[in-house]
Amino acid sequence: MKVISSLISSVLFKFIHKDFHDIYSRMSVFDRILLLIVHAVDKMVPWHKLPVFLGLAYLGLRRHLHQEYNLINVGQTPVGTRFNPADYPYRTSDGKFNDPFNEGVGSQNSFIGRNCPPEDQKIKLLKPDPMVVATKLLARRKLIDTGKQFNMIAASWIQFMIHDWVDHLEETKQIELVAPKEVANKCPLSSFRFFKTKEVPTGFFEIKTGSLNSRTPWWDSSAIYGSNSKAMNRVRTYKDGKLKISEKTGLLLQDHDGLAISGDIRNSWVGVSALQALFIKEHNSVCDALKKEYDDLEDEDLYRHARLVTSAVIAKIHTIDWTVELLKTDTLLAGMRANWYGILGKKFKDSFGHVGSSILGGVVGMKKPQNHGVPYSITEEFTSVYRMHSLLPDQLELRDIDVVPGTNKSIPLIKEVSFGKLIGPKGEQTMAHIGFTKLMVSMGHQASGALELMNYPVWLRDLVPHDPNGYDRPDHIDLAALEIYRDRERNVARYNEFRRSMFMIPIKKWEDLTDDKEAIEALDDVYGGNVDELDLLVGLMAEKKIKGFAISETAFNIFLLMATRRLEADRFFTSDFNETTYTKKGLEWVNTTENLKDVFDRHYPEMTDRWMNSESAFSVWDSPPVAKNPIPLYLRVPPS
Repeated sequence: MKVISSLISSVLFKFIHKDFHDIYSRMSVFDRILLLIVHAVDKMVPWHKLPVFLGLAYLGLRRHLHQEYNLINVGQTPVGTRFNPADYPYRTSDGKFNDPFNEGVGSQNSFIGRNCPPEDQKIKLLKPDPMVVATKLLARRKLIDTGKQFNMIAASWIQFMIHDWVDHLEETKQIELVAPKEVANKCPLSSFRFFKTKEVPTGFFEIKTGSLNSRTPWWDSSAIYGSNSKAMNRVRTYKDGKLKISEKTGLLLQDHDGLAISGDIRNSWVGVSALQALFIKEHNSVCDALKKEYDDLEDEDLYRHARLVTSAVIAKIHTIDWTVELLKTDTLLAGMRANWYGILGKKFKDSFGHVGSSILGGVVGMKKPQNHGVPYSITEEFTSVYRMHSLLPDQLELRDIDVVPGTNKSIPLIKEVSFGKLIGPKGEQTMAHIGFTKLMVSMGHQASGALELMNYPVWLRDLVPHDPNGYDRPDHIDLAALEIYRDRERNVARYNEFRRSMFMIPIKKWEDLTDDKEAIEALDDVYGGNVDELDLLVGLMAEKKIKGFAISETAFNIFLLMATRRLEADRFFTSDFNETTYTKKGLEWVNTTENLKDVFDRHYPEMTDRWMNSESAFSVWDSPPVAKNPIPLYLRVPPS
C-alpha cells in the first residue's frame, strides 16, 4: 500500500509546480484534490475562458484554498470576554462587540492581519531604490485610461472604501529617501521625508511584530461615522439620529480650521468628499423614513438603525455594482450577485428569505458569521493590492451641464482643474464653487486612468500629505516611491513569492508578465534580470489583464478571498441581517437598493435621467446602450 501511495505521490509531484510541493504535502486529502483541480485549470485552460458555471466552480474551489491557507492571524487572539450580541444590536463607534466570541476583534487599533507569510526585507529596503523604480517603471509618460469601462466616480469610490477599512499607525520618527543621481533630474523631489510605519510586538512566536489599524476594518462606513467616539461626536447632530451636512449645498460642513466634518478626512479630495456628502444625505433620509414609520424611536435608536442601513447599502453597491464594473465579465457578474443573493437569485431571496448554504442563499443573511478560525482583520496584502492611484488622471475635466446633452447624453468639456486645487481644505473650497451636481456629472463623464505600468500620476510624486487629523504636513512626499517602500517596510512579499503563496505559478522571465518590449527593457534594467526581485506593485501594474478586468489576476485572488470575508465575518451581514436589528423598514431600504444610481435618484432625481446613459453609475456616463444577452447568465460562454 505504501509503495502504491508513494508511486502516486511521485507522479502527482511531477505534475504539480515544484514551489507547491511543500504546502501540498501538508494538506488534507480533500484540499490536495482541490489544489490539483485548480492547478490543472491554471496550467491547461484559463478559468476565465470557461462557461460561467464552470468558472464559478473554479473560483469557489480556489477561494476555499485561500480561506484555509491564506488567512494568517497577527498577534495573540485579543483577550476579551464573550458577550451577548443581543446587548449590542448596533455598530459601535470603535468597532468592538461585532465578533460574538471576542469583543476586541475588528476594533480600532487592532492588528492588521496577513494573507501570505511575511518576507523580511530589512536589508532590501532600498534594493532597487524606490525612487528609481518610481521614475523608470511607474511614472506616467502619457495618460492611459480605461475607455468607457470605469469613470472617476469609480476611482473615488475605492478611496472612499479604503477610508472605511484601513490606515497604518505611524512612528514619530521620520525617514528620508534621496533620489539617486541616475534619476535625480527626473524626480519632482530630490529627497523627501516621511514617518515610518509603527512596528508593534505581537507577543506571538510566529509573527513577532505587526502593524496596527487606526481605522475599523469592518464594513461599517467609518469614512462617514469615524472610528472612535470622538470622531462620531464630531459628525452627529444629536437630533433625530442625523449627521451634519449643509442643507443649502448638500456638501460637507467645515470647522473653524476649514477641515471638512466627516468621519475620516485624511488625504482626502473632492471625489471622496462628494461621496461622503451623498451618503450622509442617505443616512439622514433613512432617519426620516424610520421616524415616520416608528414614532417611538429616539435620537440614539434612529442613528444606530440608520448607520446599519447605510453601511449595508454601501456594502451592497460595492459588491454588485462597483465590483461588477471593475471585473466586467459574465462570470464575475454572476459571482458577485451570488455573493449577495446566492445562486437562487434575488427574486427567490426576496420571496422566501435566505435558504440553505451561502452558495444557495448568499453570504448575506447566513445563520452565523464565519471567520474560518482566524479573527477578522484587513490584511497587509489586501492593502498592497488596493494601491490604485493610477486610476487618477492628470486633471479633473469639468463639463457644461447648462447645454442640451448630445448623443448618448454626452456633454462638452469646458474646463480642466488641476488636482492641487481638489485636495483637502482647498478642495472643499473648489467643490463649493463647482457644486455637487456639476462635480458628480463631470466625474461620471470622465474615464479613470488604467492600472498599468508608466501610468502613475506625476502630480502624486510631489504631494502634501495629511496628518491623522487631516492637517497638512510640512514635508512633501513622492507617493509612487513611498508605496514601493511601504510594501518592503511592512514585509509584504515581492511579486513572485506573493504568487507562490497564493497558489499561482510564478513567472520565469519578463515575457511571462508582459508583451510590452519597452516595459521588458525597463524591468530588466531596474531589476538586473532577476524576476524574483520584482516589487509587488510593479508586477500588478505590468501583468497582462484578463479581458474585462481593470485589475490583475494576482490582485484579484486577494479580492476573491477578502471580498467574501468582509461580509461573512460580520454578524450585521449574517446572523443579525434581519428585521429585528435593522427594522422592517430599514431592511426593506437595503433590499430595494441595487446600485449607486438608486441612491443618486433618491437625492438628485434629475441627474441620472438627464446626463447618464450608461447602465452603471461607475462606467462612463455617455457609454452607448448595451445589447441584452438572451442566454441565461450561468450558461454563457466568454467570447474568445
